[in-house]
Amino acid sequence: MLELISGGFKKAQDLLQGKTVIQEKHIDDAVKEIRISLLEADVEFHVVKSFIECVRGKALGEIVRTRITHGGKRLKASPQQHFVKICYDELVSLMGPVDTSLTYGQRAVSAIMMVGLQGSGKTTSTAKLARFVQKSGRKPMMVAADVYRPAAIDQLKVLGKRLDIPVFFAPGKSPPQICKDAMEAAQIRGCDVVLFDTAGRTILDDTLMSELEDIKSLTHPENILLVLDAMIGQESVNVAGEFDRRLDLSGFILTKLDGDARGGAALSIKEIARKPIKFLGMGESLDRLEEFRPDGLASRILGHGDIVGLVKDFEEVVDEKKAEEDAEKLLRGDFTYNDFLKQLRLMKKMGSLSDLIGKLPLGQMGLPQGAQVDDRELMRVEAIINSMTRYEREHPNCMDESRIIRVAKGSGYSKNKVVELVGRFNTMRNLMRSLGSGKKKAMGRLGLNPNMAGMFDEQIHKQPKRSLVDLKKSKNKKKAARKAKKKNR
Repeated sequence: MLELISGGFKKAQDLLQGKTVIQEKHIDDAVKEIRISLLEADVEFHVVKSFIECVRGKALGEIVRTRITHGGKRLKASPQQHFVKICYDELVSLMGPVDTSLTYGQRAVSAIMMVGLQGSGKTTSTAKLARFVQKSGRKPMMVAADVYRPAAIDQLKVLGKRLDIPVFFAPGKSPPQICKDAMEAAQIRGCDVVLFDTAGRTILDDTLMSELEDIKSLTHPENILLVLDAMIGQESVNVAGEFDRRLDLSGFILTKLDGDARGGAALSIKEIARKPIKFLGMGESLDRLEEFRPDGLASRILGHGDIVGLVKDFEEVVDEKKAEEDAEKLLRGDFTYNDFLKQLRLMKKMGSLSDLIGKLPLGQMGLPQGAQVDDRELMRVEAIINSMTRYEREHPNCMDESRIIRVAKGSGYSKNKVVELVGRFNTMRNLMRSLGSGKKKAMGRLGLNPNMAGMFDEQIHKQPKRSLVDLKKSKNKKKAARKAKKKNR
């Protein structure tokens, strides 16, 4: 995601690397790389011009403090790091301030109207938002108001069944009337939020907009959200402008940002339309609707990852107590293939591998940001583990040549692939066991609970304890032995 934009900022940082004094020429070279990358990423021209002027102006007028105090500690800061901080602040300012809240009225049933062009991911986004509302403790109902697209109603019904959320539809009626009836039906069913999945068109036209205006006048929705496909680039600005002019939008849901290397819409839309991006639709899973965080996206663009976003994803799918138990098993070296398979399935719930890796600070590790990883790799590993017997999955050390050949045939993959997986698994298990034997210091470095180290105390206490006197005698004996050896020479 956003590889083109990230690439420009990386080149700009490289140009300033190691320089103790930054002159105007250096700043001009750096912002030139940023300007090119932003334009290539399809960021709107006037937004690029304004952004570059702000960065250049602040960079030239900045008084650089190479020694700063943070958290009671004295730290060094290079001119390059000051430039990165300026870029970060301007990116956050460009995409913010953030407002991800949804408005709920005083009436019994609140309404959310989903609008957008055809193919923008509106129906899927409606289901994702309904799931988001459901997790907040409310009772949503989805309304199939797209009577034109073939199978649109069936698609929403399938999504509703997966989420256990009711779907209202009324064949033969007009979309405005369907939405009006849905408000009454929601109250009868005990639902307090309705989400209208309205019809889209391949292009903007007056008929579409008039129909949406009729729905708005009949239902008075508290929220009108425009679902925008990030891949349409600068055209998203024109689409947003027209929808906002006719409907007075509450904000945007940006979709397919994880599948677009450019992502210029994320930087352009807020500045041009003056309405907030509220959510990002990431991946196909119905839980993959992220509240928009400008600081997280700015950090990813600059190659610093988004650890806060990664932790939020983790907390969504992980039970804290179970995670601690798994960590204990891992550090004892008792990790089995069944445990490994559970972790893989957990990762799949968190989204695509590329998105997870994109949130890691790869730039800080000297690795290229935006690395693409094939999600089919997880399927391959899962197929190999599923081809093992129950005994083999619980006793990883039993994997010999004959078992590996049988597993390879059962999984449909080559023997080399199975050997590779077994080797990597054993290496990881041994490494974790070694870290675990380091007790509290190693646990602290990993950022884990030091109290977990107690699980290793039993093995350590089995060894005979030695007093300070014993240690001193042992030391004197070794010293005498060295002297005797030296004398004999």
